[in-house]
Amino acid sequence: MKIALLVLSTLTSILSWGQVNFKVSGNIFNATGEQVSLVSQDGLKETQLFNTSILKDGSFEIEGQVAQPDYFIFKIKDVRVNLIIRENSDIKIYGDGANLKAFVNIVNSEESSNMHKYLQELNKWGAQIAEAQVQMKADPAKANEINLRMSNESKRFESVQNSFINRNANSPALYAAIQSIDKKKNFASYESVVIKLIACFKQSSKIQALEVEYKNELEERNKGNKLAPGKPAPDFEETKVDGTTMKLSDLKGKVVLLDFWASWCGPCRRENPAVVKLYEKYKDQGFTIMSVSMDKDKAKWEAAIAKDNLSWTNHVSDLKGWASAAGKIYGVGSIPFTVLIDADGNIIKTKLRSHDLAIELAKLFDKQ
Repeated sequence: MKIALLVLSTLTSILSWGQVNFKVSGNIFNATGEQVSLVSQDGLKETQLFNTSILKDGSFEIEGQVAQPDYFIFKIKDVRVNLIIRENSDIKIYGDGANLKAFVNIVNSEESSNMHKYLQELNKWGAQIAEAQVQMKADPAKANEINLRMSNESKRFESVQNSFINRNANSPALYAAIQSIDKKKNFASYESVVIKLIACFKQSSKIQALEVEYKNELEERNKGNKLAPGKPAPDFEETKVDGTTMKLSDLKGKVVLLDFWASWCGPCRRENPAVVKLYEKYKDQGFTIMSVSMDKDKAKWEAAIAKDNLSWTNHVSDLKGWASAAGKIYGVGSIPFTVLIDADGNIIKTKLRSHDLAIELAKLFDKQ
Protein backbone atom coordinates (compact mmCIF):
# COMPACT_ATOMS: atom_id res chain seq x y z
CA MET A 1 0.00 0.00 0.00
CA LYS A 2 1.43 3.32 -1.05
CA ILE A 3 1.70 5.98 1.62
CA ALA A 4 1.00 9.57 0.67
CA LEU A 5 4.20 11.58 0.49
CA LEU A 6 4.35 14.46 2.92
CA VAL A 7 6.58 17.19 1.56
CA LEU A 8 7.37 20.01 3.92
CA SER A 9 5.78 23.18 2.60
CA THR A 10 8.91 25.22 3.25
CA LEU A 11 10.81 23.00 0.82
CA THR A 12 8.28 22.91 -2.00
CA SER A 13 10.14 25.51 -4.06
CA ILE A 14 13.44 23.68 -3.63
CA LEU A 15 12.07 20.31 -4.65
CA SER A 16 10.23 21.68 -7.66
CA TRP A 17 13.52 22.07 -9.54
CA GLY A 18 14.87 18.66 -8.52
CA GLN A 19 16.20 16.61 -11.41
CA VAL A 20 16.86 13.21 -9.82
CA ASN A 21 13.90 10.86 -9.40
CA PHE A 22 14.10 8.31 -6.60
CA LYS A 23 12.13 6.00 -4.36
CA VAL A 24 13.01 4.70 -0.91
CA SER A 25 10.65 2.08 0.46
CA GLY A 26 10.65 -1.06 2.55
CA ASN A 27 9.44 -2.59 5.75
CA ILE A 28 10.39 -1.92 9.37
CA PHE A 29 8.55 -4.39 11.59
CA ASN A 30 7.97 -3.55 15.25
CA ALA A 31 7.65 0.12 14.28
CA THR A 32 3.97 0.89 13.58
CA GLY A 33 3.23 4.61 13.37
CA GLU A 34 6.86 5.71 13.60
CA GLN A 35 8.00 8.61 11.43
CA VAL A 36 10.66 7.99 8.80
CA SER A 37 12.44 10.87 7.09
CA LEU A 38 14.90 11.57 4.32
CA VAL A 39 17.26 14.40 5.18
CA SER A 40 20.21 16.19 3.67
CA GLN A 41 23.14 17.15 5.88
CA ASP A 42 25.55 20.05 5.44
CA GLY A 43 28.09 19.98 8.26
CA LEU A 44 26.07 19.86 11.47
CA LYS A 45 22.98 21.32 9.82
CA GLU A 46 20.24 18.93 8.75
CA THR A 47 17.47 19.76 6.30
CA GLN A 48 14.45 17.46 6.28
CA LEU A 49 13.31 16.86 2.72
CA PHE A 50 10.59 14.21 3.05
CA ASN A 51 8.80 12.38 5.82
CA THR A 52 6.01 9.85 6.16
CA SER A 53 4.62 7.31 8.64
CA ILE A 54 5.11 3.57 8.84
CA LEU A 55 1.92 1.57 8.36
CA LYS A 56 0.65 -1.11 10.71
CA ASP A 57 2.24 -3.80 8.57
CA GLY A 58 5.59 -1.98 8.81
CA SER A 59 5.68 -0.73 5.22
CA PHE A 60 6.62 2.78 4.09
CA GLU A 61 7.41 4.61 0.87
CA ILE A 62 9.10 7.91 0.07
CA GLU A 63 9.15 8.97 -3.55
CA GLY A 64 10.13 12.24 -5.19
CA GLN A 65 12.95 14.30 -6.66
CA VAL A 66 16.17 15.80 -5.37
CA ALA A 67 18.42 18.32 -7.08
CA GLN A 68 21.32 16.01 -7.94
CA PRO A 69 22.88 12.62 -7.21
CA ASP A 70 24.17 12.86 -3.67
CA TYR A 71 24.40 11.46 -0.15
CA PHE A 72 21.29 11.49 2.02
CA ILE A 73 20.25 10.12 5.38
CA PHE A 74 17.21 7.95 6.09
CA LYS A 75 16.10 8.49 9.70
CA ILE A 76 13.86 6.54 12.03
CA LYS A 77 13.91 7.12 15.78
CA ASP A 78 17.57 7.75 16.65
CA VAL A 79 18.90 5.57 13.83
CA ARG A 80 20.49 7.08 10.72
CA VAL A 81 21.03 5.07 7.55
CA ASN A 82 23.34 6.70 4.98
CA LEU A 83 22.17 6.37 1.38
CA ILE A 84 23.59 7.21 -2.04
CA ILE A 85 20.78 8.38 -4.30
CA ARG A 86 21.16 8.52 -8.07
CA GLU A 87 18.71 9.01 -10.94
CA ASN A 88 15.90 6.43 -10.67
CA SER A 89 17.24 4.92 -7.45
CA ASP A 90 14.75 2.41 -6.06
CA ILE A 91 16.22 1.58 -2.67
CA LYS A 92 14.63 -0.90 -0.27
CA ILE A 93 15.28 -0.79 3.46
CA TYR A 94 14.29 -3.61 5.79
CA GLY A 95 14.83 -3.76 9.51
CA ASP A 96 13.71 -4.60 13.02
CA GLY A 97 12.28 -1.51 14.69
CA ALA A 98 13.19 -3.00 18.07
CA ASN A 99 16.90 -3.11 17.22
CA LEU A 100 17.55 -1.04 14.12
CA LYS A 101 21.14 -0.24 15.05
CA ALA A 102 22.00 -3.90 14.62
CA PHE A 103 19.51 -5.03 11.98
CA VAL A 104 19.16 -2.94 8.83
CA ASN A 105 19.33 -4.41 5.33
CA ILE A 106 19.67 -2.18 2.25
CA VAL A 107 18.64 -3.66 -1.12
CA ASN A 108 19.04 -2.32 -4.68
CA SER A 109 21.97 -0.09 -3.74
CA GLU A 110 25.12 -2.08 -3.11
CA GLU A 111 27.14 1.13 -2.66
CA SER A 112 24.76 2.34 0.05
CA SER A 113 24.86 -1.06 1.74
CA ASN A 114 28.66 -1.16 1.70
CA MET A 115 28.84 2.36 3.10
CA HIS A 116 26.35 1.56 5.87
CA LYS A 117 28.23 -1.59 6.91
CA TYR A 118 31.52 0.28 7.08
CA LEU A 119 29.99 3.08 9.15
CA GLN A 120 28.70 0.44 11.55
CA GLU A 121 32.27 -0.83 11.95
CA LEU A 122 33.48 2.73 12.43
CA ASN A 123 30.88 3.34 15.13
CA LYS A 124 31.91 0.14 16.89
CA TRP A 125 35.53 1.26 16.81
CA GLY A 126 34.57 4.65 18.22
CA ALA A 127 32.64 2.95 21.03
CA GLN A 128 35.66 0.77 21.83
CA ILE A 129 37.88 3.83 22.11
CA ALA A 130 35.39 5.58 24.38
CA GLU A 131 35.06 2.48 26.58
CA ALA A 132 38.84 2.12 26.85
CA GLN A 133 39.15 5.75 27.96
CA VAL A 134 36.55 5.18 30.68
CA GLN A 135 38.33 2.01 31.85
CA MET A 136 41.69 3.76 31.87
CA LYS A 137 40.31 6.58 33.99
CA ALA A 138 38.61 4.16 36.41
CA ASP A 139 41.68 1.93 36.86
CA PRO A 140 45.00 3.54 35.75
CA ALA A 141 46.86 0.41 36.95
CA LYS A 142 45.44 -1.44 33.93
CA ALA A 143 46.83 1.09 31.46
CA ASN A 144 49.35 -1.30 29.88
CA GLU A 145 46.77 -4.06 29.54
CA ILE A 146 44.25 -1.68 27.96
CA ASN A 147 46.82 -0.15 25.63
CA LEU A 148 47.90 -3.58 24.41
CA ARG A 149 44.30 -4.58 23.78
CA MET A 150 43.55 -1.35 21.93
CA SER A 151 46.72 -1.67 19.87
CA ASN A 152 45.47 -5.05 18.61
CA GLU A 153 41.99 -3.63 18.00
CA SER A 154 43.51 -0.70 16.14
CA LYS A 155 45.28 -3.11 13.77
CA ARG A 156 42.01 -4.97 13.28
CA PHE A 157 40.13 -1.80 12.38
CA GLU A 158 42.96 -0.64 10.11
CA SER A 159 42.59 -3.94 8.24
CA VAL A 160 38.83 -3.35 7.93
CA GLN A 161 39.45 0.18 6.68
CA ASN A 162 42.04 -0.85 4.09
CA SER A 163 39.82 -3.67 2.85
CA PHE A 164 36.87 -1.29 2.50
CA ILE A 165 38.96 1.25 0.57
CA ASN A 166 40.39 -1.40 -1.76
CA ARG A 167 37.02 -3.05 -2.45
CA ASN A 168 35.28 0.26 -3.12
CA ALA A 169 38.02 2.02 -5.10
CA ASN A 170 35.61 3.29 -7.76
CA SER A 171 32.52 3.70 -5.61
CA PRO A 172 30.90 6.74 -3.93
CA ALA A 173 30.75 4.53 -0.83
CA LEU A 174 34.38 5.58 -0.24
CA TYR A 175 33.01 8.81 1.24
CA ALA A 176 32.56 6.90 4.51
CA ALA A 177 36.31 6.32 4.73
CA ILE A 178 37.00 10.06 4.88
CA GLN A 179 35.62 10.07 8.44
CA SER A 180 38.17 7.51 9.61
CA ILE A 181 41.33 8.87 7.97
CA ASP A 182 43.42 11.34 9.93
CA LYS A 183 44.60 13.59 7.10
CA LYS A 184 47.26 15.21 9.27
CA LYS A 185 48.89 11.84 9.99
CA ASN A 186 48.08 10.09 6.72
CA PHE A 187 47.58 12.71 4.05
CA ALA A 188 48.52 10.31 1.24
CA SER A 189 45.59 7.99 2.05
CA TYR A 190 43.24 10.95 2.43
CA GLU A 191 44.39 12.36 -0.90
CA SER A 192 44.00 9.01 -2.65
CA VAL A 193 40.42 8.60 -1.42
CA VAL A 194 39.48 12.18 -2.32
CA ILE A 195 40.85 11.83 -5.85
CA LYS A 196 38.89 8.59 -6.35
CA LEU A 197 35.68 10.22 -5.09
CA ILE A 198 36.11 13.21 -7.40
CA ALA A 199 36.58 10.82 -10.31
CA CYS A 200 33.50 8.70 -9.60
CA PHE A 201 30.93 11.06 -7.99
CA LYS A 202 31.72 14.67 -8.86
CA GLN A 203 27.96 15.38 -9.27
CA SER A 204 27.57 15.24 -5.50
CA SER A 205 27.53 18.55 -3.62
CA LYS A 206 29.33 16.76 -0.77
CA ILE A 207 32.16 15.69 -3.08
CA GLN A 208 32.35 19.18 -4.60
CA ALA A 209 32.76 20.60 -1.09
CA LEU A 210 35.32 17.90 -0.27
CA GLU A 211 37.29 18.84 -3.40
CA VAL A 212 37.45 22.48 -2.29
CA GLU A 213 38.57 21.40 1.19
CA TYR A 214 41.22 19.11 -0.29
CA LYS A 215 42.60 21.79 -2.62
CA ASN A 216 42.81 24.29 0.27
CA GLU A 217 44.58 21.69 2.41
CA LEU A 218 46.96 20.85 -0.43
CA GLU A 219 47.77 24.52 -1.02
CA GLU A 220 48.49 25.02 2.68
CA ARG A 221 50.71 21.93 2.84
CA ASN A 222 52.61 22.95 -0.29
CA LYS A 223 53.45 26.47 0.87
CA GLY A 224 56.77 25.34 2.31
CA ASN A 225 57.35 22.49 -0.14
CA LYS A 226 59.78 23.48 -2.86
CA LEU A 227 58.95 20.26 -4.73
CA ALA A 228 55.19 20.83 -4.82
CA PRO A 229 53.45 20.21 -8.16
CA GLY A 230 53.55 23.31 -10.34
CA LYS A 231 56.69 24.75 -8.77
CA PRO A 232 59.88 25.16 -10.83
CA ALA A 233 62.25 22.23 -10.47
CA PRO A 234 65.44 23.48 -8.74
CA ASP A 235 68.26 23.63 -11.26
CA PHE A 236 71.71 22.15 -10.65
CA GLU A 237 74.88 21.30 -12.56
CA GLU A 238 76.57 17.93 -12.24
CA THR A 239 79.32 15.81 -13.82
CA LYS A 240 78.49 13.20 -16.45
CA VAL A 241 80.17 9.81 -16.87
CA ASP A 242 82.52 11.19 -19.53
CA GLY A 243 83.70 14.02 -17.25
CA THR A 244 81.74 16.82 -18.93
CA THR A 245 79.05 18.68 -17.04
CA MET A 246 75.38 19.34 -17.69
CA LYS A 247 72.53 21.21 -16.04
CA LEU A 248 68.98 20.01 -15.48
CA SER A 249 67.86 23.14 -17.33
CA ASP A 250 69.71 21.90 -20.45
CA LEU A 251 66.76 19.55 -20.92
CA LYS A 252 64.09 22.25 -20.88
CA GLY A 253 61.60 21.64 -23.66
CA LYS A 254 61.37 17.94 -22.83
CA VAL A 255 59.40 16.06 -20.18
CA VAL A 256 62.11 14.88 -17.77
CA LEU A 257 62.19 12.12 -15.20
CA LEU A 258 64.82 13.12 -12.63
CA ASP A 259 65.80 9.79 -11.14
CA PHE A 260 67.97 9.48 -8.01
CA TRP A 261 69.38 5.94 -7.77
CA ALA A 262 72.55 3.92 -7.12
CA SER A 263 74.19 0.72 -8.31
CA TRP A 264 73.85 -0.76 -4.81
CA CYS A 265 70.12 0.07 -4.49
CA GLY A 266 68.09 -3.12 -5.00
CA PRO A 267 64.68 -1.42 -5.40
CA CYS A 268 66.21 1.03 -7.91
CA ARG A 269 67.65 -1.78 -10.00
CA ARG A 270 64.36 -3.67 -9.92
CA GLU A 271 62.55 -0.58 -11.25
CA ASN A 272 65.03 -0.03 -14.09
CA PRO A 273 63.62 -2.51 -16.64
CA ALA A 274 60.17 -0.88 -16.49
CA VAL A 275 61.69 2.61 -16.69
CA VAL A 276 63.76 1.58 -19.73
CA LYS A 277 60.59 0.38 -21.49
CA LEU A 278 58.87 3.70 -20.80
CA TYR A 279 61.89 5.60 -22.08
CA GLU A 280 61.91 3.59 -25.31
CA LYS A 281 58.15 4.10 -25.71
CA TYR A 282 58.12 7.88 -25.28
CA LYS A 283 61.64 9.12 -26.11
CA ASP A 284 60.62 10.18 -29.63
CA GLN A 285 57.67 12.16 -28.24
CA GLY A 286 59.75 14.43 -26.03
CA PHE A 287 60.47 12.32 -22.92
CA THR A 288 63.91 11.86 -21.43
CA ILE A 289 65.58 10.85 -18.18
CA MET A 290 68.30 12.45 -16.08
CA SER A 291 69.73 9.88 -13.69
CA VAL A 292 71.59 11.11 -10.60
CA SER A 293 73.66 8.37 -9.01
CA MET A 294 74.27 8.30 -5.26
CA ASP A 295 77.29 6.04 -5.83
CA LYS A 296 80.84 6.59 -4.60
CA ASP A 297 82.48 4.03 -6.89
CA LYS A 298 82.56 5.14 -10.53
CA ALA A 299 83.33 1.66 -11.88
CA LYS A 300 80.29 0.15 -10.17
CA TRP A 301 78.13 3.08 -11.35
CA GLU A 302 79.21 2.59 -14.98
CA ALA A 303 78.79 -1.19 -14.75
CA ALA A 304 75.21 -0.82 -13.50
CA ILE A 305 74.36 1.60 -16.33
CA ALA A 306 75.60 -0.95 -18.87
CA LYS A 307 74.05 -4.01 -17.25
CA ASP A 308 70.59 -2.38 -16.88
CA ASN A 309 70.69 -0.96 -20.43
CA LEU A 310 70.11 2.62 -19.28
CA SER A 311 70.53 3.95 -22.79
CA TRP A 312 69.92 7.65 -22.19
CA THR A 313 73.04 9.80 -21.98
CA ASN A 314 72.06 12.03 -19.07
CA HIS A 315 73.86 10.13 -16.29
CA VAL A 316 75.45 12.35 -13.64
CA SER A 317 77.07 12.02 -10.22
CA ASP A 318 79.59 13.76 -7.98
CA LEU A 319 80.36 10.34 -6.46
CA LYS A 320 79.72 11.60 -2.92
CA GLY A 321 77.03 9.08 -2.01
CA TRP A 322 74.45 10.52 0.39
CA ALA A 323 76.41 13.78 0.43
CA SER A 324 75.46 14.30 -3.24
CA ALA A 325 74.97 18.02 -3.90
CA ALA A 326 71.96 17.39 -6.16
CA GLY A 327 70.54 15.00 -3.59
CA LYS A 328 70.73 17.69 -0.93
CA ILE A 329 69.00 20.22 -3.18
CA TYR A 330 66.11 17.79 -3.63
CA GLY A 331 66.06 16.59 -0.03
CA VAL A 332 66.70 12.97 -0.99
CA GLY A 333 66.63 10.77 2.09
CA SER A 334 65.93 7.44 0.42
CA ILE A 335 66.09 5.99 -3.06
CA PRO A 336 64.65 5.45 -5.56
CA PHE A 337 63.46 9.06 -5.54
CA THR A 338 61.97 10.50 -8.71
CA VAL A 339 60.68 13.86 -9.89
CA LEU A 340 58.64 14.19 -13.09
CA ILE A 341 59.17 17.60 -14.70
CA ASP A 342 57.18 19.14 -17.55
CA ALA A 343 58.62 20.75 -20.70
CA ASP A 344 58.54 24.18 -19.01
CA GLY A 345 60.69 22.97 -16.12
CA ASN A 346 57.88 22.72 -13.58
CA ILE A 347 57.28 19.78 -11.28
CA ILE A 348 54.41 17.45 -12.15
CA LYS A 349 54.79 14.86 -9.38
CA THR A 350 57.41 13.32 -7.09
CA LYS A 351 58.12 9.82 -5.79
CA LEU A 352 56.70 8.05 -8.83
CA ARG A 353 57.39 4.34 -9.11
CA SER A 354 57.24 2.75 -12.56
CA HIS A 355 53.49 1.97 -12.46
CA ASP A 356 52.56 5.53 -11.50
CA LEU A 357 55.07 6.92 -13.98
CA ALA A 358 53.40 4.95 -16.77
CA ILE A 359 50.04 6.50 -15.87
CA GLU A 360 51.43 10.04 -15.87
CA LEU A 361 53.28 9.60 -19.16
CA ALA A 362 50.17 8.14 -20.78
CA LYS A 363 48.25 11.25 -19.73
CA LEU A 364 50.92 13.46 -21.30
CA PHE A 365 51.66 11.61 -24.52
CA ASP A 366 49.03 9.02 -25.47
CA LYS A 367 46.38 11.62 -26.37
CA GLN A 368 48.70 13.65 -28.56
